[in-house]
Amino acid sequence: MGLVTKEETLNYHLNPKPGKLEVFSTKPCKTQKDLSMAYSPGVADACLAIHEDKKNSYLYTNKANLVGVVSNGTAVLGLGNIGPEAGKPVMEGKCVLFKNFADIDGYDINIAETDPVKLCEIIKSLEPTFGGINLEDIKAPECFFIEKHLKEHMNIPVFHDDQHGTAIISVAAFLNALEITNKKIEDVKLVISGAGAAGIACGRLFKAVGVDPENIALFDSKGHLNTNRQSLSKEKKEFITKKSYSSISEAFKNADCFLGCSVAGAINSELLKNMAKNPIIFACANPNPEIEYSEAKKIRPDAIVATGRSDFPNQVNNVLCFPFIFRGALDVKATQINENMKIAASKAIAQLAKEKVPSYVCDAFKVKNFTYGSDYIIPKALDLRLIEHVSLAVAKKAMETGVAREQIDLDTYKDTLSNRLKASHKRNEKIISSYI
Repeated sequence: MGLVTKEETLNYHLNPKPGKLEVFSTKPCKTQKDLSMAYSPGVADACLAIHEDKKNSYLYTNKANLVGVVSNGTAVLGLGNIGPEAGKPVMEGKCVLFKNFADIDGYDINIAETDPVKLCEIIKSLEPTFGGINLEDIKAPECFFIEKHLKEHMNIPVFHDDQHGTAIISVAAFLNALEITNKKIEDVKLVISGAGAAGIACGRLFKAVGVDPENIALFDSKGHLNTNRQSLSKEKKEFITKKSYSSISEAFKNADCFLGCSVAGAINSELLKNMAKNPIIFACANPNPEIEYSEAKKIRPDAIVATGRSDFPNQVNNVLCFPFIFRGALDVKATQINENMKIAASKAIAQLAKEKVPSYVCDAFKVKNFTYGSDYIIPKALDLRLIEHVSLAVAKKAMETGVAREQIDLDTYKDTLSNRLKASHKRNEKIISSYI
C-alpha cells in the first residue's frame, strides 16, 4: 500500500491513453489480398468451416485463448457494491494479469444486472465467443447460484476466482505449513472467519484435502455455524457442526489454524495466545488483514503467518493460481474446471515452494534468497515457473478425469509453456515501449 500514491495510480490508468487494455491484430492487413482474407469475401470460408463443425471455432478464431472476465460490480475487492462501471478497472487489471502471467487474452465484460437469473442468461449467451469464463467480484450468496447454474449449462470452463482462487492458494500454503509444523491434517482444528464466497470455498477445499468437517469452526457476522442456528443459506448449512461455540474466542482455544476471509481487525492478539503450539495464521482480508502481520508475529513468534499483502512474507495471492488454471484448461479444451483440477493446482503450487528459487525472483524482492520454511511457504507471484508447474498439473488432471476434449503430450507441453510466456513478454514490452 505504501509503494504508490493515489496520484501515481490515477496517472498510471490515465496515461499515455485511458485504461490498461488495447486490441491488436495478429494478422497483416496491408494489401488487397490481406483485406479479402481478413474480411470479405475470404472470411466466408472460415465462417462456413465453423458452421459445418462448431469445434472449428477453436481453430479459426481466438476462442481457444480467450477468457471473458465477467462482473456486475457487486463485491469489488474491499470496496463492496460499487457497480460495473467502477469495477471495470479491476476487470481490466485481471485481463492484464491473464496476459502477463499466462499469455491468455482476456476481455472484461462489465454487466449492469443484479438479478442472478438474468445475469446467468446474459453470460450463457457469451459461450460462442469465449473459451472460458472468469467470474469476478459478484457478491454472495448470488455468486454460488450463478456459478453452479453456469457450470451446469455451459460447455466451457466457468471459474469464480473469488471463491476458488483464494481456496486453491490457501490450501497450497496450508499443506506446506502443516508439513513445516509437523501437524496431521486429520487432527487439525481450523477456525474460519467469514462465510462469504472465499470463506465457503476455502472450507470446501480444506475438507476435500482431508480436514475433518467437525474440526472446522466457520463464523459469519452473527457467530458460529452450528445446529442451533436458524435460517442459514444452503452453503452455510454445509458447515454446521454438532459442537457449538458461543464466541470466536472460545473456538480459538487450542486451534491449530486460523483462516481469515472477512474484514480488517476481525481478531485480536489475545485470541492468538490461546492457539495451539506452532499455529498457522492466514489473515487474508484485503487490503488490510484481520490482524496485522507484525502484531501476530509479536504475540506468536512460533506462528506461520500469511496475509494477502505483498509487503510481508507468505502472500496468499490469487495470481499464483487463476492464470495457470485457465492456461491448462484451455490447452486441453476442457469443458469445466473440476475439484480434482483445483487440488492438483494446490499441490503443484505447494511443491514449487520447495524448489530452489531463481535469482531473478530474489532480485525482484531485493533479498539474497528464499528458503522453504515458515517465511516462505508458497512461491512468489513473479516466479515464471508457475506456468510450467500449475498449468501442466491442471491439464494432466483434466485429461485423467475425462473433461478434456483434447489429449496432449505432457512432456512437449511443458517445454512449450515457458517459451510461450517469454515470447508473449517480448511482444508486450515492444508494444508498451512504443507509448513511452
